[in-house]
Amino acid sequence: MKFFILAVGNKMPDWVEAGYAEYTKRLSHEINVNLIEIKPEKRVGGKPVEQLLQAEAQRIRSVLPPNCHIVVLDERGQQWTTVQFADVINTWMTTGEAIAFVIGGADGLHGDIKRTAHELMALSKLTLPHGLVRVLLAEQIYRAVSINKNHPYHRA
Repeated sequence: MKFFILAVGNKMPDWVEAGYAEYTKRLSHEINVNLIEIKPEKRVGGKPVEQLLQAEAQRIRSVLPPNCHIVVLDERGQQWTTVQFADVINTWMTTGEAIAFVIGGADGLHGDIKRTAHELMALSKLTLPHGLVRVLLAEQIYRAVSINKNHPYHRA
């Protein structure tokens, strides 16, 4: 099973890279998780946000794995408990499709990317920094896989 995290933004602070690396290292025995960083559009010259998001959307589309299940992270998306998320991941894994989680940049994601998604998922109703979302998502994937494997990491 392959998971992809497509994240708009590069040059993350060390704490983001360390946190993300910790959970994906733990997952490496169970699931292959590939991070694809997407260069954000430069916020200069008074470009309208719509134009910035459109440019980022083109970059996202160019790196989306073919025939994958697309899950967009959005504060208005579906919220699951951790156990429900584990069940959802289990269901996704039975399809055999790669799963691509898409994390927007500072201005979010273009509507076309959201409409392309099979799922909109919210880690929280709060707006979170996109670097932190990488770490939280990696941890929640690890936790969900741990639940599905009856590993003691998750304690309810």
